[in-house]
Amino acid sequence: MNVLSLFDGMSCGQIALDKLGIPVNKYFAAEIDKYAIQVAKSNYPEMIHLGDVREINPSKLPKIDLLIGGSPCQGFSFAGKQLNFDDPRSQLFFEYVRLLEALKPKYFLLENVKMKKESEQVITEILGVEPIEINSSLVSAQNRKRLYWTNIPVDGLPDDKGTALSDVLEEGATDREKSYCIDANYWKGGNLKSYFEKHRRQLVFHTEPKGARIVNRRLDERGKRQDYNTNIKPKPRLELRYDDKAGCITTVQKDSVVAFEKDMHWRKLTVTECERLQTVPDGYTCGVSNTQRYKMLGNGWTVDVIKHIFEGLKEETL
Repeated sequence: MNVLSLFDGMSCGQIALDKLGIPVNKYFAAEIDKYAIQVAKSNYPEMIHLGDVREINPSKLPKIDLLIGGSPCQGFSFAGKQLNFDDPRSQLFFEYVRLLEALKPKYFLLENVKMKKESEQVITEILGVEPIEINSSLVSAQNRKRLYWTNIPVDGLPDDKGTALSDVLEEGATDREKSYCIDANYWKGGNLKSYFEKHRRQLVFHTEPKGARIVNRRLDERGKRQDYNTNIKPKPRLELRYDDKAGCITTVQKDSVVAFEKDMHWRKLTVTECERLQTVPDGYTCGVSNTQRYKMLGNGWTVDVIKHIFEGLKEETL
């Protein structure tokens, strides 16, 4: 099978194909970010990079069986100015259409953010298929709602793996079940005062805050409370207060005091933890600065969502 991946980034689509064991003859990629290209090439040396998508001549490519891509979403995103197709980055969608019409692959996949219905309908009418909305929270510890237009037969939504944010932490504790969506600006979280404290994007603690109340904690065979760092599910989680008021104290609540905001010592997610949120193998993005790693992970796909979609290709290729 020959694959053409547009806006390939760090090649998450190739990771998904690899996880499924789907054989690929040639994997062509359009990408201009030198750091993403470096990471993708270090993991998949045989892939063929074509550069800028606008300069691809389809007549020079062999028969393409699968066309994939997630065209830049900034113009569509509710987090941006919502210029939609007036945003030059969103107009790159039509480069996807140009190559889809010229190459006529058997299968295609386009990913993008949730957007205004008018823009969604334009894409739907052009591609001729309705989008599937999938939240990455089903397969990872991240809330990330995305739309997927594809003619690959997809068997419903992925099964919920029940992965919690605490499951992907390298150390410490958290107050929430799922992280917010990791985006390309997550690296800016180094400025905790202006970004993390303002938005409370993730609350992850270096250590369990003194006095924090632990809920869902299991007892061992001797009736002793188990430590927070346990492999037994459901994972314990923290209950925190921000109002400097304690709950009612009773004779059975000696360890039910919660942490106050002034006692918090918290951090942003590590690059490895972000790799796990995107279900990318640990260390996959090594070799470039952490700033670039955060950016490409934020721009990338949740691999196990793509893997679920690509399940429909297995009967055709194996």
